[in-house]
Amino acid sequence: MAAEKGPRHRFERIAFLSSGAPEATAALHELVARYGNVHPEAADVIVALGGDGLMLQTLHRFMGANKPIYGMNRGTVGFLMNEFHGPDLIQRLDEAEASIVHPLLMNAIDMEGESVKARAINEVSLMRQSYQVAKMRISIDGRERLGELAADGLLVATPVGSTAYNLSAHGPILPLDATMVALTPISAFRPRGWRGALLSDKMRITIDILEADKRPVAAVADHFELKNIIKVTVAMDHATGLTLLHDPGHSLNEQILREQFGY
Repeated sequence: MAAEKGPRHRFERIAFLSSGAPEATAALHELVARYGNVHPEAADVIVALGGDGLMLQTLHRFMGANKPIYGMNRGTVGFLMNEFHGPDLIQRLDEAEASIVHPLLMNAIDMEGESVKARAINEVSLMRQSYQVAKMRISIDGRERLGELAADGLLVATPVGSTAYNLSAHGPILPLDATMVALTPISAFRPRGWRGALLSDKMRITIDILEADKRPVAAVADHFELKNIIKVTVAMDHATGLTLLHDPGHSLNEQILREQFGY
């Protein structure tokens, strides 16, 4: 008589990743002893143990791999993570709600004429490299909208990133399902009254650096930085989707909504 098989779970093969912090490493040993560990390429799901920094690194690492990622907070900041609790992990994965997010695609050109592309899940930021303010011209879909912005910098933030650096720069929080990006100045000097813009995520944003040799600017896509740029274009990469898993009642959309009410 054939032995009965147990119930099939939503994710059978789990790959665990740790930030390397002591709490994350201890959690890794606990979970691997309980559930085993497979190579990420063979996994049905990636479980990231750390903080938001590790989650961003993991999302970048597996971009285009079509692997859902479930994070558990074993770090300092855990906005993108679930609470840590190991014994019921399989049930939590079975019941987890999926959120699909898209990255920004940045194309930056430096003073040597080199063009570099990079993706950003949170934001693309332009920052002055010297004591002098940066001067930038902003065009949307090829049409100039702001001839000169004098500021410490400028952000293009996704809904996911709208609660991060963008919020610290007094930019708006965007619901996850908003088809928008936030364009937010950092310490704007001129025009003083400009507080940024909300743009359709189908629009293409072009930022030209004015007086680039005198007022150098760096462009940053999440953790990737390119110095001495003269021009940056940013657009949402709708062709690339990333899947984040969260416990019921704690979806990414719910987290963003709570942030708007301060809890």
